Amino acid sequence: MSKKSKSKYYVVWVGLNPGIYTSWAECQAQVVGYPDAKYKSFKTEAEANAAFDQSAMDYIANKKNASPKPDYLHFADEIEKNSYSVDAACSGKTGLMEYQCVDTFTKEVIFHMGPFADGTNNVGEYLGLVHALSYLSQQEDFDKIIYTDSRTALSWIRNKKVKTTLKKSGKNTKLFALLSRAQSWVYKNEIKTKVIKWDTERWGEIPADFGRK
Repeated sequence: MSKKSKSKYYVVWVGLNPGIYTSWAECQAQVVGYPDAKYKSFKTEAEANAAFDQSAMDYIANKKNASPKPDYLHFADEIEKNSYSVDAACSGKTGLMEYQCVDTFTKEVIFHMGPFADGTNNVGEYLGLVHALSYLSQQEDFDKIIYTDSRTALSWIRNKKVKTTLKKSGKNTKLFALLSRAQSWVYKNEIKTKVIKWDTERWGEIPADFGRK
């Protein structure tokens, strides 16, 4: 009896259609012939999802010969001055989670929430983004933009649906209450604030990063 082959998950950060693919053929179709394509295989879907939400440089850079990490201040002319940046941090795949919003250039903390028990980074990224959108809406400040480095949070906002695998527990009741409020806000409100994906690979870590990588 032949052994069942192990499946792999292929993350394409830079290619024809960035995403997560379950076969080499699908991945190959996105990267072959594409200039400076960036992709890598992972053993589990969870690892692939976590990797896709981060920069390719964190996974496929040659650490031995790697150049110094970029500093976003070197790209100040490319980044909107009138902006906030949001980010989250989690102690593990599931663990203590917190999120914050800062002024992109002064790094003044606009708000900081947490830590919350039994959370995930994706949930924190989403809550941080919705909190910032709600905050600017209350201020009627629709000229300021928001930067996030989370593709997942952006997709949850765009689709008005949260697709988390996080399970409810006795410790994260408050977190799920916040998540429910955030989803309700996104569903009921027109989003007038522009949200931009932070270019981690080019600019380095987002200013709201907690510096724990």
